[in-house]
Amino acid sequence: MTDLYARHQAVLPDWLATYYADPIELTHGEGRHVWDAQGNKYLDFFGGILTTMTAHALPEVTKAVTEQAGRIIHSSTLYLNRPMVELAERVAKLSGIPDARVFFTTSGTEANDTALLLATSYRQSNQILAMRNSYHGRSFSAVGITGNKGWSPTSLSPLQTLYVHGGVRTRGPYAHLSDADFIAACVDDLKDLLGHVRPPAALIAEPIQGVGGFTSPPDGLYAAFREVLAERGILWIADEVQTGWGRTGEHFWGWQAHAASGPPDMLTFAKGIGNGMSIGGVVARAEVMNCLDSNSISTFGGTQITMAAGLANLSYLLEHDLQGNARRVGGLLIERLRAIAAQHPGVREVRGRGLMIGVELVKPGTDEADPDAATAVLEAAREEGLLIGKGGGHSTSALRIAPPLSLTVAEAEEGAAILEGALRSVQQ
Repeated sequence: MTDLYARHQAVLPDWLATYYADPIELTHGEGRHVWDAQGNKYLDFFGGILTTMTAHALPEVTKAVTEQAGRIIHSSTLYLNRPMVELAERVAKLSGIPDARVFFTTSGTEANDTALLLATSYRQSNQILAMRNSYHGRSFSAVGITGNKGWSPTSLSPLQTLYVHGGVRTRGPYAHLSDADFIAACVDDLKDLLGHVRPPAALIAEPIQGVGGFTSPPDGLYAAFREVLAERGILWIADEVQTGWGRTGEHFWGWQAHAASGPPDMLTFAKGIGNGMSIGGVVARAEVMNCLDSNSISTFGGTQITMAAGLANLSYLLEHDLQGNARRVGGLLIERLRAIAAQHPGVREVRGRGLMIGVELVKPGTDEADPDAATAVLEAAREEGLLIGKGGGHSTSALRIAPPLSLTVAEAEEGAAILEGALRSVQQ
């Protein structure tokens, strides 16, 4: 592994981060487990950053990809593409957006890029509202609206971004308020901001902030925001790259926790739908999607082999009620982790819903983030056979737990026990 890591460092960018002091090479997986090049087996609680949504090496997806590869892999959007039309029909219906149109991309970054292009073109404005502590991708425009300085290497941008309160419930100037008062204060702040600027094109928001450490506002915040935005014609883009497809358990989409205002004008998706294949996309009502007045295509977005994977994966997800499994098993896992946290003064909060869980670490007896502890817990968990992620806003001090949605109760208990041991070892 040392040799491969040295080669990695010699030919790839310095900023292309890897986990662990001694990075591991994953060679194969099955179900909720993966193996490294040394033959070590791990319970996977991160799924390649929430991307292996159903299971590793899911036979239904593997079969669909293999069969499609034997016919045709790619043609571009210049030709009719049956798998792309079929998946678009299913996604449009599931989205909840009326008269929906779907455009496929190869990543969540590109999906958010497209949504920004549509919003700014439709509204004839380059101003975007985004949430503090947010993350929307790696491209120039997506970095420009990301409200997390750890993932925003430049302040240069083609957009003017205005950052709004509300994405983090338990930190910041409104943390001490009740949920209702928190929402009211954030709405008042939004109204005040809009009183000082020309009307922006859109608000883009993750229902649960992913890279930000799985933080979220009280349910209903974005519905309240939507009322203010709609009065001014401002669009609402729900970034569902990490929250979509039932991961939160209670809802198929994260925006549905704020459903009083109805669906967003646009939603973006990626990650889990392909179960590892590169699929992203935008769903928008036709009026918005069709606003562009020049030609466009996608070379790799919607290519046949990824669409075949998406169709098979979505069918498996729905037929096996993995949303319900995320709700049931995720609920048990969250309660188990909260019981563990009660015994560890370095755990500030266990938050999330379904199988999207954050564990925020602080220096014991303080409210100060402890990124070193998060790194140490990550290492200790790996030593005992558990892979997790990390994230956070002010510092990377939150553990991120997001297993495949087919996680069993026994596997949830196994992972929680390993995590408990890792927390104890680091605390000692």
